[in-house]
Amino acid sequence: MRRVAAHFRYFEAFMQQQAPVRLDDGSYREPPIVWLSAKIAGRVVLAIALIAFFVLCVRLSEVDLGKLASGLPRLAAWAARGWPPQLNELDVMSLRALETVAIATVATTVATILAFPLSVLISRNVMPWPWFGVPMRWLINAFRGIDTVVFAILFVAAVGLGPFAGVLGMIVHSIGVIAKLYSEAIETVPLAPLEAAAMTGAGRTSIVTYALLPSALPNLASVSLYVWEANVRTSTILGIVGAGGIGIEIKAAIDLLDFQRLLTLTAIVLVMVTIIDQLSAWLRRRLV
Repeated sequence: MRRVAAHFRYFEAFMQQQAPVRLDDGSYREPPIVWLSAKIAGRVVLAIALIAFFVLCVRLSEVDLGKLASGLPRLAAWAARGWPPQLNELDVMSLRALETVAIATVATTVATILAFPLSVLISRNVMPWPWFGVPMRWLINAFRGIDTVVFAILFVAAVGLGPFAGVLGMIVHSIGVIAKLYSEAIETVPLAPLEAAAMTGAGRTSIVTYALLPSALPNLASVSLYVWEANVRTSTILGIVGAGGIGIEIKAAIDLLDFQRLLTLTAIVLVMVTIIDQLSAWLRRRLV
């Protein structure tokens, strides 16, 4: 028991960053046990607060495992009614899938072009005036904080139904995401190349072009590929709000309870997303 108590004291000392003191005779003076320090008490209070917050979220979300259990047989019945899949309009569905990829590709490309200068303006290691980037950060956070679907709804009301509204909504949201991630990548670039370029008398544009961009380009390209991959997944639901893509077909199949068509569309989405994920991962490995 004494050995267990000694080990317990050493563990307490380690947790409190107190090392045992070695005496002249080679033995160790056991540190005093502090049963409830202020640091431990703070952690306990934080843990209780997080648990209480989670319980509150569960109640507000109306989580009901009983409803889930009763709904699973219904889902199984729908899946059974979806077999065999509907293949007579596979060309139309495939065209919608290509439209989905096109929305994400155009939006990500345009957002990347527009986000790069914004990311430079808010990067602390590039801009000498910190106050200049504050309003830009607010704007970028606003773009990033509002979901693509919300922007798509607004643009559907502005320009009408179709994939163009989805492209516009995705561009706005992606600008915020890419600019934020770009600025973080730029701020990790070593200062030595930038300082060396500045000592040669290069202007700020030349520093960004010839010193900053080559160092940060692999990370920036990886960010753009990641956002493109995420946008492909997001664009699959834009059709539900009338913004084009395969989501239009999915919504129509759900409204008509056409389970065979819904199963086919779901399989197409899974294949499309899997291919995009693998392609994006392969490109990122080649770039990094």
